[in-house]
Amino acid sequence: MGEVLSQSEIDKLLNALSSGEIDADEMNDANDKQVKNYDFKRPTKFSKEHLRTLEIIYEHYGRLLSTSLPIYLRKNIQISVASSETVIYSEFTNALSNPVILGIVNFQPLGGTILIELATQLGYAMIDRMLGGAGEPLEKNRDFTEIEMTIIEKMMVVCMQLMREPWKNVVDLNPVMERIETNSQFAQVIAPNDMIAIVTLNMKIGDVEGFMNICLPFFTLESVMDKLNTKYWYATLQEKREEDFQEHIESLIRRVDVPVKAVLGKTRVSVNDFVNLQVGDIIRLNTEIEDDLRIYVGDIKKFTALPGSSKDKYAVRVTSVIREGE
Repeated sequence: MGEVLSQSEIDKLLNALSSGEIDADEMNDANDKQVKNYDFKRPTKFSKEHLRTLEIIYEHYGRLLSTSLPIYLRKNIQISVASSETVIYSEFTNALSNPVILGIVNFQPLGGTILIELATQLGYAMIDRMLGGAGEPLEKNRDFTEIEMTIIEKMMVVCMQLMREPWKNVVDLNPVMERIETNSQFAQVIAPNDMIAIVTLNMKIGDVEGFMNICLPFFTLESVMDKLNTKYWYATLQEKREEDFQEHIESLIRRVDVPVKAVLGKTRVSVNDFVNLQVGDIIRLNTEIEDDLRIYVGDIKKFTALPGSSKDKYAVRVTSVIREGE
């Protein structure tokens, strides 16, 4: 609803029009809505909602990268989503440098591929770290050797596999790295006029900073486009009940091996007595025969027990549980 003018404001406006201070045509032009050009040859297939959902997915992906890559590189890594946009594929490839690190990924079970482009200075830094260096880039770009390409391929496969978890709410992925290209001319897996979404990650390895671009073609994501919206995303997250997470965590904890030891007692002996110990010697402990044994889980005293045997093996029978703080 437009602003309502008072009678005095109306009078002032009429006086300004009659005196020529305000031109009526200029007022009409100012009130006209701005028209935005639309190119029907390049229709916008990714909405803002789609791009926002992709940003959410790759924010999660960035967190996984920042915690997983330091295992291999032994270096602090910081990753954040810098931007997301839609362009045609030819614009993306024309902006690539030479050489380039371009991973072509079969995005199974979706029918198509995606591209992972890693800045060359980040690639050189990864190679330097994997070979025992400080993680510094080269002063001048050059082609990668076969050994360096093997290292790069290993790191790109690690990055690719980490995409499974962030995409889990949309589709269960089984991505496969088809090949690594260092020349964009050999990566024409998408038609030049096809629309793609590009999610740019800002990656910092130590003091080396660069971009990782994820190129997502429309025809690859077409079958799951309806799921790329925040309403579906949060609805899917809410369906996961806390009990499910609790059961999952409990199942993981149950498989963890922990050391358990029963302590008969303690004593202090001289080094001379210890060295000269023989079979049949008696060591006097600081406990009585009727005292319960102390059972340690790790380094924490958790139970008391009585000694015994079970099927020709030494055993203990738990008599009490020591609660936290006792």
